[in-house]
Amino acid sequence: MPQKVTCSECNYVLYEGDILKSPQDIIKKYDGRCPKCNRKLGFSTNCVSIYPYEDKTNN
Repeated sequence: MPQKVTCSECNYVLYEGDILKSPQDIIKKYDGRCPKCNRKLGFSTNCVSIYPYEDKTNN
């Protein structure tokens, strides 16, 4: 299942891929700050959005 993690402030894509990664690992990769807007990154289950995957290669 594909995963996409974005900054909630500027929508910068922090991670996108087929391998599921923990939010803590993604935050650690960027030293706790969004590289685009410098917002402090955090993880809360209240902020998680799940959408169905749409395969755009078979249109």
